[in-house]
Amino acid sequence: MITSVSRTWKKCLTFGAMLAGSALLTVPLSAEPLKIGYSDWPGWVAWEVGIKKDWFAEEGVEVSFEWYDYVASMDAYAAGQLDAVGMTNGDALVTGATGKPSVGILINDYSNGNDMIVAKPGIESLMDLKGMKVGLEEGFVPHLLLLKGMEMAGMEPDEITTVNTPTNETPQVLSSGAVDAVSAWQPSSGEALKLVSGSKPIFTSADAPGIIYDIMFVDPESLEKRRDEWKKVIKVWYRIVDFIKDEDNLDETLEILASRVSVSPAEYEPFLAGTYILTGEEVKPIWEKAEGLGSVYGSTKISDDFNVEFEAYEKALDIDKYFDPSLTLEVLEEMAAE
Repeated sequence: MITSVSRTWKKCLTFGAMLAGSALLTVPLSAEPLKIGYSDWPGWVAWEVGIKKDWFAEEGVEVSFEWYDYVASMDAYAAGQLDAVGMTNGDALVTGATGKPSVGILINDYSNGNDMIVAKPGIESLMDLKGMKVGLEEGFVPHLLLLKGMEMAGMEPDEITTVNTPTNETPQVLSSGAVDAVSAWQPSSGEALKLVSGSKPIFTSADAPGIIYDIMFVDPESLEKRRDEWKKVIKVWYRIVDFIKDEDNLDETLEILASRVSVSPAEYEPFLAGTYILTGEEVKPIWEKAEGLGSVYGSTKISDDFNVEFEAYEKALDIDKYFDPSLTLEVLEEMAAE
């Protein structure tokens, strides 16, 4: 299942996580394989399609995909044990501000409903939460989602009281009656819906597409030295996207992804549906610099402001340094010419 600490930044790392299993694909290259950390989010679990089908070998690039809990993957990257890692745009800023810069070269997806605010029975909208309590992990993605929803509803932050709650505990806190709603991602959000009869999502990431982008971030030194190899990785990604987007492949896609996280294809299908995996054409405008959630730069500026406000780091960062769209754009142009 999608892990209870998925997609937040915390200073935690276990020895067991550092020894997480890897899927190694061999091609006769002189360089060491590109070490890529990935974790339990559909847009990153999707790499399994390319792994299972040996597409990296076909493209002539040697990679080692190493499976982690999300937080552990970021810690491993920060420790210099990975060449790249899947992170949200906001979390990449935190790793950079705390000492390990990275460059986003591939936008996998945006959250399309997996992140949600779940309210107890009788609450139909965010406006109904005025004067009430919301359980969430303060300073992280669920908090950002709530604030964005309130902004869209014309509400002020102080109209709701937040109760700092570990995301994996939000279903139980909602069930206890200690709060009136919770903000969480799958599977915690789904568990809350199951646990509290009559509860419902009143705002989700599907209502603010682009609030959370999931991206492959690469070590700048590795990117400089092995740019052509990273382009091959991106090319495999778009082969994966084409495969997943073909409805005739849905059953096989679900079987591959579900097997990686040890659930049934039927259980996994809602997770995939709540993640909008981006095609090459869809991603091009997202790479353009603009304000707002439709641009990865605009979205990341919102995350940067949020991170500073909630003291993840002290000063606003130079967002441009965290992205390089040129590899993706070159790959898409080359693939179109084939």
